[in-house]
Amino acid sequence: MNPTPTTPTDRTAGDTRRDFIKKTSTVAAGAAALTASNSAWAAGSDEVKIGLIGSGGRGSGAAAQALSTTNPNFRLHAVGDAFKEKADSALSKLRTQMEKTPERVDVTDDRVYGGLDAYKEVIDKCDLVILTTPPGFRPYHFEAAVNAGKNIFMEKPVATDAPGVRKVLEMAKVADEKNLKVVVGLQRRYQNCYLEALKQVKEQDIIGEIVSGQVYWNGGGIWFRDKVEGMSELQYQINNWYFFTYLCGDHINEQHIHNIDVANWFIGSHPESAQGMGGRQQRVDKKYGQIYDHHYVEFTYANGVRVNSQCRHQAKTLNQVREEFTGTKGKLYLDNKPNCYATDHTGKVIWRYRIEKDKKTGQRQDPNPYQTEHDFLQECIIQNKPVNNAYYGAHSTMTSIMGRMATYSGQEIKWDEALGSKVQLMPSILTWESEAPVNPDADGWYPIAIPGETSEGII
Repeated sequence: MNPTPTTPTDRTAGDTRRDFIKKTSTVAAGAAALTASNSAWAAGSDEVKIGLIGSGGRGSGAAAQALSTTNPNFRLHAVGDAFKEKADSALSKLRTQMEKTPERVDVTDDRVYGGLDAYKEVIDKCDLVILTTPPGFRPYHFEAAVNAGKNIFMEKPVATDAPGVRKVLEMAKVADEKNLKVVVGLQRRYQNCYLEALKQVKEQDIIGEIVSGQVYWNGGGIWFRDKVEGMSELQYQINNWYFFTYLCGDHINEQHIHNIDVANWFIGSHPESAQGMGGRQQRVDKKYGQIYDHHYVEFTYANGVRVNSQCRHQAKTLNQVREEFTGTKGKLYLDNKPNCYATDHTGKVIWRYRIEKDKKTGQRQDPNPYQTEHDFLQECIIQNKPVNNAYYGAHSTMTSIMGRMATYSGQEIKWDEALGSKVQLMPSILTWESEAPVNPDADGWYPIAIPGETSEGII
């Protein structure tokens, strides 16, 4: 099975993911042959020190996956979070999860950090950093890690505004110059079902030329955290980050980016324009901060292909998380269950992905793509193979942000104007002494975009 295609803006190694899963047990033996000159290793040691920056649910999950590879020399060395108690809690859970290999959680009390500058300490002490804070912080943490010469796993999205995206693209080039390895948590690009479907589309021409697409992330909603007594306004917002645009980018950016990324990937580029609509119908309480509960966007690509994008956080409505593409010869249907297949225009199935049997167990079970992306990153570090997902991570993030700009404003937004926007939602520097970037009015309402009326400052 072919991996994600290699292009100047989408670099990955040439081996297949499935081949990699089969051979990782032999990879660790080669680790001692590397030196600090050809990979970001700890000088004079075979150990690769992992640092976790942002220890919420996704951060803890990413750390567990990084420690569940077949490479025993990759060990958790430091943990940092804006809230020290969350770092302590995550570390405790990781120790329990890794109880069969406790040596891989090698974190002493003095390497658990709290505060908005905790990332600096973690980066300083580690070789490979996991960036899983709220997305607004991602560009600055990525910049610091690249400047320090560290290998990186960072979650999607990689920014919440255009200046942040430009920062990531700028530092992606520096990462290449330093031979750093960067993987972004858009795990469908590491999932066999999607990789095989892409091969069918690009190499076998199974549906012909793509002419349109639909992508969906429609679900019931997301967590909410009440304000705790004694919290400052900034602490409350960072603790409840999903509901503030400067921290999250709205759910079209934080969540629906997965499906939007698939559209960019299969079409082979980013869209040139976006127009759409959105709003709040169930999120009518002021406690829900700034974000919408639904977005609908029509993305138009340079080749004339249009992709309709839907995302929704509304209870008791149709749930669907999937993608489909119409071609000149048929249709392709994708989801990550996995359930990927193609039909001709009469509805006849002409291809269906089937999970291969494991040769040892006889069971049909695909590798977990969340795990595979960490397996692959570590392989690239050990074998000094190039991988830099920051480019497509930034382009898909910018596509999602452009969609938000369109729904917030009610206007058609062009790619160049979106990427060139000077509107900076996320401050370059935040400390606990900083004033919150947005504040409620006298009635407790945060600024919410109104199509046709919204000010440029919250697009």
